[in-house]
Amino acid sequence: MQMNEPQVWTLIGVFAVFMLGALTLLMRQNDRMITSLRGELTAKFDGMDAKFEARFDAMDAKFDGMDAKFEARFGSIDHRLEELDKEVANLATRFWRSR
Repeated sequence: MQMNEPQVWTLIGVFAVFMLGALTLLMRQNDRMITSLRGELTAKFDGMDAKFEARFDAMDAKFDGMDAKFEARFGSIDHRLEELDKEVANLATRFWRSR
């Protein structure tokens, strides 16, 4: 067979159309798959963001509670130190007659 016969050109055309069709089909399927995968990943990341946000809010609440406890304890220690300072000043005045 030579390249100038009609059957050869018909087979070349059919093969070219088949390859272009297969390539088009593959590209469309990949596009659909990537689009659905993007949607799933976006949903999962949104869910993870919500979980992290909830945990960070819980940690913030715990830290706020701890801050209040520390403030109360430091306030009581400060009050005790002030009283101790007054007592030491009274003792110094009493024993050494100084102010």
